[in-house]
Amino acid sequence: MDFLMSGLAACGACVFTNPLEVVKTRMQLQGELQAPGTYQRHYRNVFHAFITIGKVDGLAALQKGLAPALLYQFLMNGIRLGTYGLAEAGGYLHTAEGTHSPARSAAAGAMAGVMGAYLGSPIYMVKTHLQAQAASEIAVGHQYKHQGMFQALTKIGQKHGLVGLWRGALGGLPRVIVGSSTQLCTFSSTKDLLSQWEIFPPQSWKLALAAAMMSGIAVVLAMAPFDVACTRLYNQPTDAQGKNRVPKFSATSCSASAPLLGTKDVGIMKGQTGHQLFKVTQAPGCSPILLGTQS
Repeated sequence: MDFLMSGLAACGACVFTNPLEVVKTRMQLQGELQAPGTYQRHYRNVFHAFITIGKVDGLAALQKGLAPALLYQFLMNGIRLGTYGLAEAGGYLHTAEGTHSPARSAAAGAMAGVMGAYLGSPIYMVKTHLQAQAASEIAVGHQYKHQGMFQALTKIGQKHGLVGLWRGALGGLPRVIVGSSTQLCTFSSTKDLLSQWEIFPPQSWKLALAAAMMSGIAVVLAMAPFDVACTRLYNQPTDAQGKNRVPKFSATSCSASAPLLGTKDVGIMKGQTGHQLFKVTQAPGCSPILLGTQS
């Protein structure tokens, strides 16, 4: 039941946050492997990106990739939060004295996140492709021209097999390890701290909401560089063998170096504002489930 409720809660939040995810994806792909000032900036900031996409691609484009986004959220968070909840219920996240252990929470969050993200990697890759697709005048990154989620999965599977479907999965794991461990550990610590200060009544939904929003901010600050690398890695064009056509990159080195090449230090934080809004907006949808996994 924990797995089901966790997945459904994440899906509910995803319906409202998907437009922010579309904006974030395009801002992260903008200027890929190009030095600042050498490319046209179609999206100057989050709000300008919303207006530009709505004006050129139409308002419906702000919900591009919604189907794979919902499926990914159900798989990822169903497994991640459900597994973390089982670890919490089993007492594995507390010390022998009964106090909460941040280190154990971080480790459990990382392992739970890795399982969910790896299984859902093909869905996340297709989601990225669909959200990057745009009219030629505002297109950024490689354009795959998929017709939908099932068509994309079928096409990639037929052309490159299972290896092609899980392309970029290993390179995306650092993003999930950092993000999931930071979120679940920060949520637990913040909730315990707020409880000690007695700011909200015990077991109040306000307590869970405040802790979830604080953890969302922490997640973005920690995960932004890895998120940029992950988005670009998944969206790279491929050769005949289904491998990324990126010079001198491997799946793991891409996570560390892709955002830096040609974009200088600012590249690693591209789309951070959109990512912040995405995580903070998503918090109310997931906070009831997070509350249910905590003591």
